[in-house]
Amino acid sequence: MSNTVKLVLGLIAALVLVVGVVAFSVLRTPAEATAPLEAVPLATAAPAAASAAPATAAPAAAAAAPATAAPAATIAPATAAPATTATPEAASPAVFQIVQEESEVRFIIDEVLNNAPKTVIGSTNQVAGEISVDPADPSQSRVGIIQVNARTLATDDDFRDRAIKNAILATDQYELISFAPTALTGLPAAGVVGEPFSFQMVGMLTVRDVTREVTFDVTLTPVSETRLEGTATSIIRYADFGLSIPSVPSVASVADEVRLEIDFVAAG
Repeated sequence: MSNTVKLVLGLIAALVLVVGVVAFSVLRTPAEATAPLEAVPLATAAPAAASAAPATAAPAAAAAAPATAAPAATIAPATAAPATTATPEAASPAVFQIVQEESEVRFIIDEVLNNAPKTVIGSTNQVAGEISVDPADPSQSRVGIIQVNARTLATDDDFRDRAIKNAILATDQYELISFAPTALTGLPAAGVVGEPFSFQMVGMLTVRDVTREVTFDVTLTPVSETRLEGTATSIIRYADFGLSIPSVPSVASVADEVRLEIDFVAAG
């Protein structure tokens, strides 16, 4: 056997080995979820979301300091009732927890598969978080940290699922995707049970080890005093989070943007 033939066979063997390693790393069975998700209590979540001001209200700085309009000295003259008769503090808004069995998180992205357009949808019900709402005063609403277990995301194709978890999201290392709200804007000043209201939720979305600011458009309905229903949507560019999609012969192209959706039910 000539040296040239040996060299060619060696290169082929090396190529087969590389292809095998790559295929294994992409298509191997991903790690499963370590445990059911539990909500991060609002008491330990970032408090900035609670300070969000309604879109139609005065600026936060003005709303937070009404003393300039009515100084304390002028609203409590000597003839006023004693301080011991002061009105008690209003009741705190109720805290609701996302019900996983009735909720779903989705990502939606378009691609061209086998020369035909296809919309890929990945979803999971493994989402957790807490929401504080007073239907009579939605402006005091708060949203805690929202977490999604990326290991449980599933599309309509097992091979795609493995590629997403192993090669894109690296779920063996980064099991959770998290969103930490920092501000709620556009909240109405008043509301009633059964009447939906909309607002924007700004926060920091962390995918793998990259965190970026993202805004969700939210519609929420206080169905009853013990149940909330709502949706939240946003559009992001996956490249902004350092994510790249492996090249596959059957996929001619993949859109740059991903739509994120949350359909949630929360119970108190």
